Amino acid sequence: MTRLPPRSRKVRILATLGPASDSPEIIRALFVAGADAFRINMSHGSHEDHAARIAIIRTLEKEFGRPTTILGDLQGPKLRVGTFERGLAVLETGAAFVLDRDPAPGNADRVNLPHPEIYAALLPETRLLLDDGKLVLRVKAVTADRIDTVVEVGGALSNRKGVNVPDVVVPVPALTEKDRRDLSFAVEQGCDWIALSFVQRPEDLAEARKLMGGHGALMAKIEKPSAVQRLEEILELADGVMVARGDLGVELPPQAVPPLQKQIVATARRMGRPVVVATQMLESMIKSPTPTRAEVSDVATAVYDGADAIMLSAETAAGDWPEEAVAMMDSIAHSVERDPGYFARLHFTETKPDPTTADALAEGAAGIVSVVGASAITCFTLSGSTVRRVARERPMTPILALTPRQDTARKLGLTWGVHAVRTKDIGTFEEMVGKARRMALRHDMAEKGGKIVVLAGVPFGTPGSTNVLHVTALRGDELRGRD
Repeated sequence: MTRLPPRSRKVRILATLGPASDSPEIIRALFVAGADAFRINMSHGSHEDHAARIAIIRTLEKEFGRPTTILGDLQGPKLRVGTFERGLAVLETGAAFVLDRDPAPGNADRVNLPHPEIYAALLPETRLLLDDGKLVLRVKAVTADRIDTVVEVGGALSNRKGVNVPDVVVPVPALTEKDRRDLSFAVEQGCDWIALSFVQRPEDLAEARKLMGGHGALMAKIEKPSAVQRLEEILELADGVMVARGDLGVELPPQAVPPLQKQIVATARRMGRPVVVATQMLESMIKSPTPTRAEVSDVATAVYDGADAIMLSAETAAGDWPEEAVAMMDSIAHSVERDPGYFARLHFTETKPDPTTADALAEGAAGIVSVVGASAITCFTLSGSTVRRVARERPMTPILALTPRQDTARKLGLTWGVHAVRTKDIGTFEEMVGKARRMALRHDMAEKGGKIVVLAGVPFGTPGSTNVLHVTALRGDELRGRD
């Protein structure tokens, strides 16, 4: 087994796999460079491609003896116009333009829009954004099979370009037939997280949760203004959340996205849900070996805000410098976390504990480490809930999660500050203390003479029973006579 010490940074890095990163050598290089988790983008590639990458990750997991997280990202419903007689048409600003149910190829006056749910949802004066917001139409009249608009921002529109409807909730199902097939595949392959695209309302999560059948964790991607308006309700039903700034930036003015990013991150942190910040973080590194200064600041801002994970998309999936992009993100995160003001900034977001024993102990553990100078917080967990509660407090020390369940260890790979280890369960208090000490030494979380804080639940092996907090010192000889 290849030994690699735990990450010394708290924020996690999620790297997307694709054509530029589909070989065992490249995926291994991304992991060594700093990738803690891997995203499988179901919008591109075949199930055969994805299965091959997943197999490589699981082989990597065995090589390093470290649970490694895989996120399956569903495409979601894609709304698109039809085709044009000449492949494209130029829409003039101020001109009238019609979208209709006629499948005949379009021109500069009209085009097919084969989505009846849009016709049902639109109202006069709402907007339609075409081709990632490059063109803007204002609705003037709408019937069951015709939408009359005025072109507010014109330009060339080609076949099957996307349509965004930012001003109303469109009653499209959150899961398409393709998504259902992809979700079934992801569950069969043992993906640890499923990301649901274009969530608009809490109800959108219900079908995905049912189809998952208790396997994996569910992440809501926030990329619609309507989702932001019901953010807390969505987070109540989701296990985690992604700030998907690509489509969010299409449907909202660009200047509206940074405050929303901070709002989503802060809300997720208060509610104890892992939050991923994604899209265009190091975009220029698709073609360049170095990022722009603005991109570096963008990544740093997400780290300062306390995001659990930061994500690379095309940079690692299709870029020329995938390994360098991960190494750069790792370097930026380390730089921020070494800032003496980092932890003070993290705690601008207040995370009040719920009135439960587990929350009280999690908050207490975070305070105790700074008072007694402990090196780590060690949590025994079955479901991971204790670990997530501790991580919500953003303690100064790393969190060592010890669990007998491989699925729990893998899911924790997107949680701030956590190093998860699969290990045998414990049965007594003495066994708990002894194992906590040994694991802290084995995984470089503490040294001889150092202290650790231990959290567990009695009776042992009962999910959700955290009721023990113990501080113990390490003699340094706990591993003597053990492999």
